[in-house]
Amino acid sequence: MQLPVHQNPNFSPNDAAKQYRTWRIGSSNVSKNDGGNRYHGVPAANGRAKKHLGIMDHSAISALLDSTFAPWIRDLGLSPESILDASVTLRLPHADKLRHAGGVICGQVFMAAADTAMIVAISHALGGFQPMTTVSLTTSFLRPVKSGDVLVTATILRRGRNLVFGAIELHDETGALAAHATTTVMLIA
Repeated sequence: MQLPVHQNPNFSPNDAAKQYRTWRIGSSNVSKNDGGNRYHGVPAANGRAKKHLGIMDHSAISALLDSTFAPWIRDLGLSPESILDASVTLRLPHADKLRHAGGVICGQVFMAAADTAMIVAISHALGGFQPMTTVSLTTSFLRPVKSGDVLVTATILRRGRNLVFGAIELHDETGALAAHATTTVMLIA
């Protein structure tokens, strides 16, 4: 039988903190490699990999895109391209209906695709969708896109208890950066 931390003769404040984290976030989320850090799926500042909880594959992401988002978001035709621990890349297919009179993709399309990609990346990191809302989305449009598919890569920069911070890059068919966005998303318990 293990003694409670405060009765253990080898007690240290670090042991108490680790036991609290284990109790608070569940022992399955604590590993020796990450010291119990809650920000899973994102590389640690000290270079050690953090525990990854994401379990969504291409088919799970496709199902999420088809079932969770508004019909006009589904009309964008986004599909999963690649999946990494802390990022997801979606493909925005070429479609004339996404272009304005000037012949380039509308900024609203880029912003909707960026926001959707971040929701998918967060869902992947969490192992599935949970209610969340975008708090801020700041987008810089760097070059017009007149033709071809666009790759939308959303990367989680930091995940806190209630807020997730991320960056999204949109690349045209040549690989050139067409738009860049930063976002904050609030997880709704």
